[in-house]
Order: sequence, then structure tokens, then C-alpha cells
Amino acid sequence: MSTLDTRKTDPAGRATAGRPPRGDRRGDRHGSRPAGHVPLGRRLRRDRTLLLMTVPALVLVVVFNYVPILGNVVAFQDYDPYISTNGVTAMLESPWVGLAQFERVFADPGFWHAVENTLVLFLLQLVLFFPVPIALALLVNSVLRPRLRALVQAVLYLPHFFSWVLVITVFQQILGGAGIIAQTLRQHGHEGFDLMTDPAIFKFLVTAEGVWKDAGWGVIVFLAALAAVNQDLYEAAAMDGANRWRRMWHVTLPALRPVIALLLVLRVGDALTVGFEQLLLQRDAVGPGAAEVLDTFVWWTGLRSQDFSYAAAAGLVKGVVGLVLVLSANKTAHLMGEQGVYRK
Repeated sequence: MSTLDTRKTDPAGRATAGRPPRGDRRGDRHGSRPAGHVPLGRRLRRDRTLLLMTVPALVLVVVFNYVPILGNVVAFQDYDPYISTNGVTAMLESPWVGLAQFERVFADPGFWHAVENTLVLFLLQLVLFFPVPIALALLVNSVLRPRLRALVQAVLYLPHFFSWVLVITVFQQILGGAGIIAQTLRQHGHEGFDLMTDPAIFKFLVTAEGVWKDAGWGVIVFLAALAAVNQDLYEAAAMDGANRWRRMWHVTLPALRPVIALLLVLRVGDALTVGFEQLLLQRDAVGPGAAEVLDTFVWWTGLRSQDFSYAAAAGLVKGVVGLVLVLSANKTAHLMGEQGVYRK
């Protein structure tokens, strides 16, 4: 054998070609840890500053989001808060009724009416509201002057900081019976109108209020996604003869696809939460027939009448259905090749 031949021969006569021992191969199941693996203790010491920064947020989440979950046990009780001055003691001493509260919920026609209104509002907002931030982001992104673009972003994003009381007041001053449009029509000899108290168009009114208030937030999210698009793709598409619409269809929209899928999953998760404060403020104006959704139903039939077990059962049904919708939407995103809320 030549001295330049570095191959080794095992006892069976097979050439090993200078392979490292089995125990030294990175990632081998019988060898050491995979390359790049950092022990947990070292990672904790390395990231201790970041971990300490997240402790206050974790405490808030645990106290206000996870600890109240324990209170869902009253959905299986005939809870009486007056048994004791201590709420925990009252919970422990209240009699258990099993699924009786859920039977009341499912047998209540008002509950199913609230479910119907909730789903109608969700589907309407999904069709009319969800595409608006995408279209506005594409329009703002096409503005070439940086100062004008910043001004447009500020104008669109400003209503996001308004409370629902202020938003409804603005719409009342414009579309109400004493609003600007109605008064102008009366001054010119026409009959006025009051869109704020019309149950027939209430669902469209709620959608319009949501678009005006929250579309700017979605614009910021989609503009951030557009900022990460490689500009070389636009130049290559332009050199291939693609006009502006073709570049938007083949470059911009595919870049937004992961963000659209993520926000759509989150939107489906909020399908049964279509704006408690917004609808509660307008419930008296249009009546419960048009404005009653699951959140307001729980408030009026449960908390206002102090039937806490009934309210907890209705809220628990809503939470379980919302969880199923999130998991289903995320699975659909995976089937479409997107990441969704979490990876497979």
C-alpha cells in the first residue's frame, strides 16, 4: 500500500477511508451532542438579563390570565357568593350540579340568538374588514415620498388610540339623527335619517367603526412585512417585463402571505369576540335583537342578574369553541404551507 494512501482497514478487511471513530461523529445517535448544542445551564446564565426582563410580564400573565381560569369551576356549581365573605370559601362550599348549567345554556334561545349574531358579525368583518389593511398597506407602500408616507401612516394609525366611547361619539356626530349629514339634508328640504339607531344596518355600522379604528394597526404590520422584501426581486421582475400590477401580484403578495396567514388565524381565534365594549355602548340604541353577542349575553344574563354559574358556563363554551377554531385555522395554515401561530 502506498504511503500516500490514508485509508484504514478494519479487521473485516473493509476500507474506512480515514473516518472518525463512531463516538466522535457529530449528531450520531451513539456519539456526543449535536454540533452547536448549548447546555441549559449555560443558556440560562447567558440570557439571565433577558429572562429577568420578562419576569414582570410573566407575572401579569399568570395573575390576570391563568389564575382566573381556576374560577371556571363555578360553571359546575350552583355558586352563591353570599355563603361567605371570602370568594374562595364560597366557591368551595357551593353545591355541585354537574352539567346542569350547560344544559341551561344550550336550552336558552337567547344564547343561540347571540351565537347567530356573533357569527354574522365575524363573517362580515372577515370579508369587509380583513382585506382593508392589506389594500391600504399596498397603497401606502407605493407612495415614494418618505414625508408623505409618514404622514399617511400617522393619520391611519391615530384612531387606534381612541377609546370606543370616542369612536362611537364621532360616528354619532356624523351619522346620527342630529348629526352633520342629517342636519344638512333637513336644511335643504330633505328628510333626515338616523343610522345609529337602525337595527337593519347595525352590523355594517359596527364593521365601519372597526375599520376606521383598527385598520391603521394592520397597515403598520403589513408595512413591516413589506420592508423585509428583497428589492432585487422587484428589479428582476421589472427587467423581465412585469408592470406594477404584475410585480405586486407575483412579488408583494407572496411576501405578505405568511403575515396574512398568521393574522387570519388570530382573527379566527377572536371569532366569538367581536367587541364587547363597542356593542355594549350601542345595545340600548338598536336593541338586543341586533346587538346581542356572546359577550354581551354573558354580561346581561349572567353578571347583571348575579347568576355567576350560568355566566361561567356560557363563557366556558365560548372559550372551548374559540380554542377549536384556532387549532383548526392553524392546521389549515399548515396545509397551505404556512407556519401559522406555531410550527408543525
